[in-house]
Amino acid sequence: MDFGNILLQQRLKMFDEMRETLRLSGPQKLSGEVNLAGAKNSALRLLAASILTSDQIILKNYPSQLSDAQIHVDMLHALGKKTVLLSGDEICITESEGLKTQLQWEGRSIRNTLLILGALTARYGQGSVPLPGGCKLGERKYDLHVMLLERMGAKVWEEGDYLYAEATDGLIGADIYLPLRSTGATENAILAGTLAKGISRIWNPHIRPEILDLIALLKSMGAKIQVFGQEHIEITGVEGLHGAEHQVIADNMEAITWLAAASITNGDIEINAFPYRDLEVVLAHLRSAGARLYQGDDSLIVCGGDCYPIEISTGPHPGINSDVQPILAAWAARARGESKIIDLRFPGRYAYAEEMARMGVKYEVVGDMLKIQGKGGGLHGAEVRALDLRAGAALALCGLMAEGETIIHDAWQISRGYVNFAEKLKSLGAIVSYE
Repeated sequence: MDFGNILLQQRLKMFDEMRETLRLSGPQKLSGEVNLAGAKNSALRLLAASILTSDQIILKNYPSQLSDAQIHVDMLHALGKKTVLLSGDEICITESEGLKTQLQWEGRSIRNTLLILGALTARYGQGSVPLPGGCKLGERKYDLHVMLLERMGAKVWEEGDYLYAEATDGLIGADIYLPLRSTGATENAILAGTLAKGISRIWNPHIRPEILDLIALLKSMGAKIQVFGQEHIEITGVEGLHGAEHQVIADNMEAITWLAAASITNGDIEINAFPYRDLEVVLAHLRSAGARLYQGDDSLIVCGGDCYPIEISTGPHPGINSDVQPILAAWAARARGESKIIDLRFPGRYAYAEEMARMGVKYEVVGDMLKIQGKGGGLHGAEVRALDLRAGAALALCGLMAEGETIIHDAWQISRGYVNFAEKLKSLGAIVSYE
């Protein structure tokens, strides 16, 4: 099987479909059934973990059509990995020779390059990657990643547009104290600790579903990892890791998006394989805010509902993830009355509200708080721009309840994190198209 041609054909198909502009006509009432793809925020970390071994890694329920996943796979190719898509949602990662330790990459960067650096340094004692990119969500520095690698004995420095790390004698286990519960820093410390000499402890880690999924894969590869609740994670380094097969968890962000879409449009949607345990806090808030939710055998059934104003603050899991707040801002636009959203982690993320305002949403930013004056709908179609992945999805939700046509520019952002977004909308009855 020619993995290169298969991947190229899929990539060309994806970019043919992933056009710049998304058009929606509203208002729409969505109804039907939807299946969740594998979680983007998990899949990217699992791809980085494959760097830690030369053995075969197979990921099932893998969201192969996501543009960020495609970029990460291309980065693996640039390092020397080979991949084969065994089916639409299963990828096999292999390696015939050792990997390059410098990621030469001129395309769009993603923040996951920091995890590539940690994995390369853990396995080879050195690595270099382009400085990270991805969504611009205010200040997203990488000082914690530098700190943890330095704590484990590496020298880390910037040179041009690249970040370098070197540990001549290999990484050494250490106690790593995170001043805040950073998802990326927790993941990088876990990856680095698996092959470090001795024991590493990560204090104040961010324990969330994607991190537990990463730990599950690494343990199946032979890593020795223990999780002590939100207090700390302990990793005993091993000499090498072996291959494994792993099922990527369902995407909880996609789950919340379809839940909100059903309620906002007063529709009826059954969301299969719904990740209840990962979303208990969000579900509690939305039930109290008017969502009518029913549990199926292995699904969540959303039967319309009344969107009441919300007051939420984002925080570490099991709290409300920062990614959720743009989706809930669309909910607030549908509600009647004032909603308040506080995102202390990425307050600069409220820029999407200005795009919503083009559709008639009334808002105000007061310090770290976003206030939305909902009027029970009453939005109108407009030309808007997706400033990031979740902002794009939130604008699409607003477009579903707006009168007339909504045109979302830079809609490629949505394809970074949602598999077949427009196709799934069409299957639920929406009038939508890319161009």
